[in-house]
Amino acid sequence: MLKLCSLTLTLLTLTLFNVSANATADKNLILVTIDGLRWQELFSGADPALIDNEKFVREGHQLKEKFWHDSEEKRRQLLMPFFWQTVAKEGMVIGNRNIGSNMSIANQLHFSYPGYSEIFTGVVDPSIDSNGKKANPQISFIEWLNEKASYDHKLAAFGSWDVFPFILNAKRSKLHVNAGFMPAQGYALSAEATLLNQLQQEIPSPWHNVRLDSFTYRYAKDYLLTEKPKVMIISLGETDDFAHDGHYDSYLTSAHQTDKYIADLWHTLQTTPGYKDNTILMITTDHGRGSNAEDWQHHASKLAVQNYLKDLTQFPNGIIGSEHIWFAAMGPGVNARGQVKTTQEVKQNQIATTALTLLNEDPQAFNPQAGSIIKEVF
Repeated sequence: MLKLCSLTLTLLTLTLFNVSANATADKNLILVTIDGLRWQELFSGADPALIDNEKFVREGHQLKEKFWHDSEEKRRQLLMPFFWQTVAKEGMVIGNRNIGSNMSIANQLHFSYPGYSEIFTGVVDPSIDSNGKKANPQISFIEWLNEKASYDHKLAAFGSWDVFPFILNAKRSKLHVNAGFMPAQGYALSAEATLLNQLQQEIPSPWHNVRLDSFTYRYAKDYLLTEKPKVMIISLGETDDFAHDGHYDSYLTSAHQTDKYIADLWHTLQTTPGYKDNTILMITTDHGRGSNAEDWQHHASKLAVQNYLKDLTQFPNGIIGSEHIWFAAMGPGVNARGQVKTTQEVKQNQIATTALTLLNEDPQAFNPQAGSIIKEVF
């Protein structure tokens, strides 16, 4: 009788393990990056030092009507309502330095390519020292997943910046990457994707190397619904470029629209079979920015200014604070804690390991040099 009970218990344990393993194997992950969105706006809403500044706000934009309130908490909800009403309540958020929640990048340059590489690969590579179109020698966590049978051809990346095929080394990784002004291609196109291809040729972007985020998001959403990837990166870029241009009005408007994209994405995930209740959403940024009217447009370290960014020599110590970033996550496996105070500085190179851990994959098998997990997520 004891042997029978023992056998029954063993079989039950094995059954539960298999059920759990199958459940975690079916988890999906979407990583959204918002280029250069400051922690100041995310956590405090519109900046009082900038929202009335005629140098950065063009006449007729009525920014204060849209985004101003004397309450900091209400200001941030006006700017990014879905983030604060849903993501922060159902997930966790790091990066509000005003409450002792601290996160920063580990690379020593504080600009985009090194930041994105750090997010996706979990390591800092000193050879990545510019935003040039150089194939990344490091392997991203999604390239590593692409080698596994359960993820083969179930990964994709969409970006507004045309450097993403190089950051993710699309030639080597064989990932589906759509970025810059690339049309939808490489799969059976829906009517919407065909229309987007036409519109992208007809609607000019303000920039030569960054398309409007609407195209990036719509391409990504269409691919999600038609090809059903298990892991997807969506990298939006307008906030950074509008900031560089000194258009605080467009910077805020773009951040607000990005929040709408994320809300639509989450609604789509929760109403689509295969994604509902088993998809992790992670949101972060590649770098911070300056903290006042003199330097908010820029981001660079002292090293970057000295060696690579000669147009910022008026800032000999770099852009102070441009290393400060933020991170949010929600979904299965994420501890819904809201804003989290950190006991030590969380680093950007911990994101890849955290993503793999949430997917029940072994980060050590990916890259033992990658940053540790963000323990606050769990």
